[in-house]
Amino acid sequence: MNESELESLRRELDEVDAEVLNLVQKRQNLVRDIGRCKSGTGTPTRDFARERIVIERSRNVARQIGLSEDLAEHLMQTLIQSSLARQEADRISDSAQSSGKALVLGGAGLMGSWFSSFLAASGYEVEISDPSTESTVYPRREDWQDALDEYDLIALATPISITRGLLTTIGRKRPSGLICDLCSLKGPLRTELRALADAGLKVSSLHPMFGPDTQLLSGRHVIVVNVGHCAANKEVAALFSPTMASVVEMDLEDHDRLIAYVLGLSHALNIAFFTALRESGEASEQLARLSSTTFDAQLSVAARVAAENPALYFEIQSMNDYQQAPYQALIGALDRLRNQVAEKDYQGFERLMQLGNAYLSKRKPVTG
Repeated sequence: MNESELESLRRELDEVDAEVLNLVQKRQNLVRDIGRCKSGTGTPTRDFARERIVIERSRNVARQIGLSEDLAEHLMQTLIQSSLARQEADRISDSAQSSGKALVLGGAGLMGSWFSSFLAASGYEVEISDPSTESTVYPRREDWQDALDEYDLIALATPISITRGLLTTIGRKRPSGLICDLCSLKGPLRTELRALADAGLKVSSLHPMFGPDTQLLSGRHVIVVNVGHCAANKEVAALFSPTMASVVEMDLEDHDRLIAYVLGLSHALNIAFFTALRESGEASEQLARLSSTTFDAQLSVAARVAAENPALYFEIQSMNDYQQAPYQALIGALDRLRNQVAEKDYQGFERLMQLGNAYLSKRKPVTG
């Protein structure tokens, strides 16, 4: 094959790629129409039975035309996720009315930016306050302390240590709008949050259980922590009613006790994992050349944890009154495993595996 033939084939490939993208765009337009039909009839955005049919059909077609069935399934899953994100965004936009005015303290941060965009899509006129000098999409309000009564919603997307003082400041001003924080722990804020509720202010506490890069809320959870104002809890939960997120309401103590495992233990395990690897003396490049499926999966999660904000992760570890119990459970589990291996105790090892499998099999698979 000469250079001219190669270039001709590449041009042909470019044309095929353009055709594929045009078909994807045509599919997205159909998705939007389907989403509006669902919205008009009250049909849920996500239909898992339909998704299974689409994926099975794509595998059958792939098999008939000699294409990899796994490739076809992966492609369809990507398209389905994109379609759901489009339908969810359209549903939020279509349901949005003029919801009033919102202030997001810490609105230039990662989660603050996400929540600001979410509120704007939900119909709020959004303003932010943040010490960062980075340019932002939404206008800044530096004199917010003297203008709190202008806002229908005041959200705090700030570190826990800063949120405490802000809640106290807001409480002195006694605004009439809804007040909510987005902190990962609630125990350190219990005094301030309950003081606002006891004073009759409309306050709730919100914990989105996902990162700021999340686009589709299907399969995601949003925790609403009850601090004593039921109407405020309902108003916060209603923000997510156009989405596919699952809203879970719980009290403050239950939240932090469970978060000690959901976030605290999982973060600690990954920090210990990459620390053990680093201190082993084995080169990461060498380990990568020998990596297994399990190692790669664990390494991928650990790498994301290592790249996170240390200040935030330290708050989650150090400020939770319930964090010592997961630490003790982890140390005890490692000691038991080490002893069983050292003593060649296969039956004990097998029992650990069986009990773990039985425990984890009760968990519903995550979708979305």
